[in-house]
Amino acid sequence: MILQTTPEITLTTWALAFISAFIIGVSKSGIKGIAIIIVTLMALAFGAKESTGLIVPLLIVGDIFAVIYYNRHTQWKYIIRFLPWMMLGVLIGVYIGKDLDEKTFKTSMAFVIIGSVIMMYWWDRKESKNVPTHWAFAGSMGIMAGITTMIGNLAGAFSNIFFLAMRLPKNEFIGTAAWLFFIINIFKLPFHIFVWETITLNSFILDLKLIPGIILGLFVGVRIVKIIKDNFYRKMILLLTAIGALLILIR
Repeated sequence: MILQTTPEITLTTWALAFISAFIIGVSKSGIKGIAIIIVTLMALAFGAKESTGLIVPLLIVGDIFAVIYYNRHTQWKYIIRFLPWMMLGVLIGVYIGKDLDEKTFKTSMAFVIIGSVIMMYWWDRKESKNVPTHWAFAGSMGIMAGITTMIGNLAGAFSNIFFLAMRLPKNEFIGTAAWLFFIINIFKLPFHIFVWETITLNSFILDLKLIPGIILGLFVGVRIVKIIKDNFYRKMILLLTAIGALLILIR
């Protein structure tokens, strides 16, 4: 069970956790595609499955800021298309991930990332850039996003593909994703607490101590987003996701 004796946490573990919290803040401010780095650092510090529950409350703290700051840019029609499928994926992920051992869990996360990066690269390279309108596209991306967000908080690649495919400008992308993940992370909480038992009193206390890292990351991230152009923003998302994939494969 995660963090049964908080005083035993080493300085290295604290450093990895604080850096992760900082990156969560940067991510929630709009720098998408770096969630894999967060997952990697937390998994190094606390283990793959245990870290999934530790991360969720931190994500929600970042989500609260994001929905307040970017609310005016939210495109609800895309959330309505994507959210039900993502919720279905979460339920599937709860069932799949409940009894996975640590080694299988890590391997599953690695394969998910590899597949995600390949899909994102394929979409960026393909000649036809028409916006997909068939329900199967939102459905498949939504279900995979739901499964991967439950198993490893790794939905970013699939949601990024969907929003990039919809040709959302930078601020609309950030605002829409902010509300989507705020809702889905709240939806995941009971499963982490009561089914997987990866959120405990000790893990929650540690989360509270890491909030300053999130605030610092939000402060830095907002300023970075303001100077990024729309075209570069798209390329940056793809690049950061690829880098994160390599990190988790070598950890």
